[in-house]
Amino acid sequence: MKKYTYKARDKASDKVVESVVQADSESSAARLLSDQGFVPLDIREEDGGDSFLSRLKNRINTKDKIVFTRQLATLIGAGLPLSQSLRTVVEQTSNKRLQGIVQEVIADVEGGKQLSAAFGKHPEVFDRIFLALVSAGEVSGTLDEALKRVAAQQEKDAAMMSKIKGAMTYPAIVLVVILGVMIFMLVTVVPQVAKLYSDMNQELPLLTNIMIVVSTFMTRFWWVILIALGIGGYFFAQWAKTAQGVSALDTLKLNTPFFKGMFRKLYMARFTRTGQTLLSTGVAMLDMLRISAEGVNNTVIKARIDHAAEKVKGGKALSVSLESEEYILPMVPQMIKIGEQSGKIDEMMGKTAQVYEDELDEDIKTISTAIEPILMVVLAVVAGGMVGAILFPIYALVGSIR
Repeated sequence: MKKYTYKARDKASDKVVESVVQADSESSAARLLSDQGFVPLDIREEDGGDSFLSRLKNRINTKDKIVFTRQLATLIGAGLPLSQSLRTVVEQTSNKRLQGIVQEVIADVEGGKQLSAAFGKHPEVFDRIFLALVSAGEVSGTLDEALKRVAAQQEKDAAMMSKIKGAMTYPAIVLVVILGVMIFMLVTVVPQVAKLYSDMNQELPLLTNIMIVVSTFMTRFWWVILIALGIGGYFFAQWAKTAQGVSALDTLKLNTPFFKGMFRKLYMARFTRTGQTLLSTGVAMLDMLRISAEGVNNTVIKARIDHAAEKVKGGKALSVSLESEEYILPMVPQMIKIGEQSGKIDEMMGKTAQVYEDELDEDIKTISTAIEPILMVVLAVVAGGMVGAILFPIYALVGSIR
């Protein structure tokens, strides 16, 4: 399908709107707009709409999806028809790509499809959790509440990821500074000192010799280093996309010292929060487990939840099925067991998620506080060691002259 930008007058409000629509041809685009209650004024095919810069500029981020979902929930809750609600949201959406996708959703809905099926044609934007909740809301007649739950789920997940990224930002900056200091000294300072030592014909310490060898290689063969880094980065990125690479990286997250507790709590919070949202909307237990396993976004945890789902399918209780699975933290099956006894599994999963989210906040604060002095010590040791390796021979040389 081609993308067309258009100007059209809305028959209902008599307003002129500008947006994007996808169609096979210009006439199809005009017909689609007419069917949606618009009078086309100008339709033009987009040039280079699928370029890398265009895709980057119009990337649909989490905030765009949250705003879209909340606005749609509010309009449906106010009693507006679904197609009119979608059209209103399109007018308030600034992201061109999202506008085009919603236009397709409107066309499908007005063509007789259910909203969940229309959203399902765009899995890159609307994930399985989103689709499951919308589908459950359609069946139960509580679509607005289902959309609010989707938005709340997205907001909580985005908030957790934002905190983790924030905690990682400072260490990343310090590590870049450390690397920059090392490269600067090896490329600029060490060659000058090496020339001085060679003129004096003095024997140098092992660390100083190593630094000189590394410095010489970097200054002479910097292009080899860049090519090697580029090739290595490319092959690592390709490997990371394979099933083996994804599994290895996911396992690393769960077992990395100092950070493994934080990641395990993050995944448990995701699992229980998603499970609570799905169950409270009326999604069946096995469907909840299957969808929640994907929503965790870790293949190792997904495999454990899928294995537990097979046990549930065989007749075991969910709490019993989860308690023997590796990486499933003990509180999860314990709280679910209470929920099974009281008939409130969704409520207990929600409370479990809240506990892990609170603990995750504390862990992030603790790590952020603890890692700062550690990195400062590392920076001091690296910089001090390099300076010492350069200056100690000079002091020894001066002492021998005296």
